[in-house]
Amino acid sequence: MSDYRISAADRETLSHISTATLTASLIKRGIKRCFMQGVHPIKPGLTMAGHAFTLRYIPSRQDLVDRRYDNSTNVQRLAMEAVGPDQVLVVDARRVIATGTMGDILAHRIRERGCVGVVTDGSLRDTPALRAMDFPIYLGGAAATPSHTHHHPVDMNVPVGCGDVAVMPDDLIVGDSEGVVVIPNAMAREVIDEAADQEELENWVVEQVKTGRPLQGLYPPNEETKAQFEAWKNSQ
Repeated sequence: MSDYRISAADRETLSHISTATLTASLIKRGIKRCFMQGVHPIKPGLTMAGHAFTLRYIPSRQDLVDRRYDNSTNVQRLAMEAVGPDQVLVVDARRVIATGTMGDILAHRIRERGCVGVVTDGSLRDTPALRAMDFPIYLGGAAATPSHTHHHPVDMNVPVGCGDVAVMPDDLIVGDSEGVVVIPNAMAREVIDEAADQEELENWVVEQVKTGRPLQGLYPPNEETKAQFEAWKNSQ
């Protein structure tokens, strides 16, 4: 576990960097499975950036279900009281979408605790209410069925899989209207800095394309184009 901690400045920077650009930066570093599959925003237009706090479910079993409402031992309820500021709750639901992993009451609770978003490769309940919260939430589906019909919570803040991506506690989790990317904590600083530069370059390239400029030599940029971009930056 590294010691990178997200700042308000980095969160603002990340709100203007696409998950596509961040994913490209990670792939350059050999991290090919970093963008979650089958996980979509409940309300496109919101962005999210924070450190992973994980919750892991296993398949439900009847003798385990009988103990589900003991809030003093139920790992799901304990996780709701453990996740905190600058963290994203990442729920490993084994990509099972037949039942919800949590609903709006728990979402309100963790937001009040400072949690900055929720990600699960399973479903959530109360999705109309969740959508109205304007809280960054990414999910695999919607289901009215309560979690205990298919899931049993067994651990929190441990390595998990979500959306076919490995997630370690404290990894940097970034979401936009396209989806969610997982940035290993030790790489976060360099990835943010490189991706911010790349995003600025690509925005400039888009404006060049709009003027009718052809792609050859522009994208990817050759040395002449890079020099033109640097000159433009210096003039701003």
